Amino acid sequence: MRTPPGAGVGSRLRALLITTSTRKSPAAMVLILLVLLPTALLLGWWGLEDLSGALTYPGRITGAILILVAGLSLLGAAAVVDHWGRNIFPYSGVVALIGTVAASLTNAMLLLETFRDGDSTFYRVLFSLLTAGSAWAVITVWRTSVVIPSPKRVAAAVIISSALAVANFGYQHLYQPSQHGARPLVSVTVGEPVLSKDRKKFVVPVDIKIENRSDMGFYVLGTEFHAMGERVSLSRTDRPREQWRADAKTFRDFQVQHPLSRKEVYQPGQLVSAQPWMPFGNWIEANDAFVTQTVVQLPIDTPYDQLALYASAQLARKDRLGMDQVLLKGYSWGGGKVPKWVKEDKNVDSVAYRGRVYENNAIDRHTMDPRYAAVYWQFGAHGAILLASITRSGEENRIPSIAERHEMVNRYGLVTAETGPIKRTLWDIKKKG
Repeated sequence: MRTPPGAGVGSRLRALLITTSTRKSPAAMVLILLVLLPTALLLGWWGLEDLSGALTYPGRITGAILILVAGLSLLGAAAVVDHWGRNIFPYSGVVALIGTVAASLTNAMLLLETFRDGDSTFYRVLFSLLTAGSAWAVITVWRTSVVIPSPKRVAAAVIISSALAVANFGYQHLYQPSQHGARPLVSVTVGEPVLSKDRKKFVVPVDIKIENRSDMGFYVLGTEFHAMGERVSLSRTDRPREQWRADAKTFRDFQVQHPLSRKEVYQPGQLVSAQPWMPFGNWIEANDAFVTQTVVQLPIDTPYDQLALYASAQLARKDRLGMDQVLLKGYSWGGGKVPKWVKEDKNVDSVAYRGRVYENNAIDRHTMDPRYAAVYWQFGAHGAILLASITRSGEENRIPSIAERHEMVNRYGLVTAETGPIKRTLWDIKKKG
């Protein structure tokens, strides 16, 4: 076929496609259908899950895109049958080409996702086969007698839709997990001590409040409150510089932090009270707050001169994960599922809690192994602390590297909200005894 000298690029391309057509093998049609139909089924299934249940708006958009690609893949499969058969529909070749291109791009992106975050060998192999198969299908359909009307417009539509799909995929799976977001605030308010009727003991009321001023909710993995009794001894003379330096070394431990003083002789505080203050696995919604009150009870002749109060909460963003109920799983001094590293320090006791975690989108839910949130409430004579982690089942005994922990914190939006020490002198109430 000879193209007139004045013909445009579109005419030249159309002529080239017609002259380079290949024989339409029935086996090739079957192989293309074996790529497009499973792709449509899988993407439609995941797309429906995301469209109805993804935890973020971009996740819902991803679901809509997956459903759209599934529809294009089905149309492409029908067009392949027509294109290889009677050619009843004049543009069946173009539709087949669009369907295979959409399937190829989507399978390639899902393949990258399974290798980046996925744990499933099955899905890595499956998407490797589908990606290779859909790429081959694009080439096979392209080499048949496909006449593209307005090729520039078709190319622009494919490029724009592909760019939007890639941008949404990148936002959902690359950019969004790197953002930390807001941090709820935990505060402690100390009330006036109250003497008992027999004047032998007193209680100090304490209000604990968590306030979420952000536009997203948080799961409460765990909470802890503890009070430290501290003695205050004063030296008549200025303390040597070496003692100041020794005090400064305690600053590395948040739980025993103490101010430097020329007169005050530092003495480590003693734990006098510790408890959770909010149910583990509960949640706090956006722009909401939770307040509770507890009391610290001491004998009137207590040797302590002041109380140091601490409160903290381990949280996870509700747009990054879903959670089952967090349940008690064991104790460091007894049975239950408690990792070895939790039991190593014999001076610290631990209570272990555990709950199933669900990924915030269908792709990760299917390609990643199940994860579990583990929370350890640890307490001893010199304080209390919460530790939280999210790991695969069976990996509780493995201590993650700093890079792995940083990735976990970013992925699930883990946040530690804490306050303290809040100091309250006891001299006034002890004088009333």
